[in-house]
Amino acid sequence: MALLPRPRPSKVKPETLLDGLTSAVICVDQKLAIAGMNLAAESLFGVGRKHALHETLMQVIPHFQPHEIRLRLAIERFAGFIERETRLAHNGHALLTVDWTVTPFQDGKLRGLLMELLPLDRHLRISRDEMVSAQHQASRAMIRGLAHEIKNPLGGIRGAAQLLEREFPDSEHREYTQVIIKEADRLQNLVNRMLGPNRLPQKAALNIHEVLEHVRQLAQAEGQANVTLLRDYDPSIPDVFADREQLIQAVLNVVRNALQALEGMSGSVLLRSRTRRQFTLAGHRHKLVAQIDIEDTGPGIAVEMIEKIFYPMVTTRPDGTGLGLPIAQVLIHSHGGLIECTSRPGQTVFSIFLPFVQGDA
Repeated sequence: MALLPRPRPSKVKPETLLDGLTSAVICVDQKLAIAGMNLAAESLFGVGRKHALHETLMQVIPHFQPHEIRLRLAIERFAGFIERETRLAHNGHALLTVDWTVTPFQDGKLRGLLMELLPLDRHLRISRDEMVSAQHQASRAMIRGLAHEIKNPLGGIRGAAQLLEREFPDSEHREYTQVIIKEADRLQNLVNRMLGPNRLPQKAALNIHEVLEHVRQLAQAEGQANVTLLRDYDPSIPDVFADREQLIQAVLNVVRNALQALEGMSGSVLLRSRTRRQFTLAGHRHKLVAQIDIEDTGPGIAVEMIEKIFYPMVTTRPDGTGLGLPIAQVLIHSHGGLIECTSRPGQTVFSIFLPFVQGDA
């Protein structure tokens, strides 16, 4: 009887498998020093594993400070626990809501804990993003249909005014036909702006900081002496594939919105760049995305307005058109990205997320 060949040992490292998980995994020893963590944990808590290894969990991730006693008891009693919707909070850090599973393990005389945290905030954000995307598509379809219905009679009105002007070139009523033509052109321009860009992005490798610096210089040139423009860039961010002109337009629209929020006030606008790992955009999971934050110290946006600000013609300013943010969202959407907004009095943050590679997983 022939012997079956012995299977070859797998060359897949455990760290590689853990890095493929969307849930955050942290391993601590019996002294609660970090023995290992995956990429999702790095992203969730904003720490690098190289700096975290062998450091005490509570020092590296302050969110766990209120839970130190129960973690030590879990090791001593060798009894794990599962907890739903745990709120991990720390002063100066973002509030996180997670489903938390803590499992004790033993290797000889050494004990430790394996902690798995599933961030619920992420799933809620994905659901919200999907809803926003669906609303955006419906809104775009409605605008295109409405624009078609407006542009046809508008062209007829303008044409009729031009015929009257040619028929009676010396008429005293010429000023009235000129008003009709100018207003028809203004409405035509407004409809075109509502429709957004009329070409697909011409993507090329692009340094995101070159775009941000260009926008910052434009904003400075437009001048608001009472507003300080700050920057906080991550120099390690690789190039993105994007249309330079469209990306400049999108970021500039958001920055102008921030400056307008500070009109008549003293304050600052901060341009910040970061990367996010294992991030989902429009239903696609990306290993790495670029995050551009535009943060202002203005009065904030009312809660009831947050969900509406990306719709055309929605504005809180008497002289505003309500088109800057919707156009920015359209431009970022065309790059496979998304713009989100969080706001409270004294701090409004618009976050632009752009994938480095389209649809990676």
